[in-house]
Amino acid sequence: MVIGQLLRYGVLLSSVIVAAGGIIYLYRHGTQAPLYHQFKGEPSKMKEIKPLWQAVLRGEGRPLIQLGLMVLVATPIARILFSVVGYLLEKDYLYTVITGVVLLVILWNF
Repeated sequence: MVIGQLLRYGVLLSSVIVAAGGIIYLYRHGTQAPLYHQFKGEPSKMKEIKPLWQAVLRGEGRPLIQLGLMVLVATPIARILFSVVGYLLEKDYLYTVITGVVLLVILWNF
């Protein structure tokens, strides 16, 4: 039940964050014409954690969307972590090891 609620609320929270970021972004930049002839890479505030948080606290839309996507990705990882704890509490060490390996593989690939 707890894991189901975690997944449900994680997806709900991420969708609310992404929607809020989208509304802010469209409010501030919705009338701007796109500049297709000019390429600009992602700014550092979209790639690094500290500048991302600073931009979110300033109320910028795109970093808020990025944060929502990070919460969405973190939701199944939190589910795996909760599963490890649950298996430990049940003293099911085989599934604890298997789930721990899955968690390590996922974290390694980040």
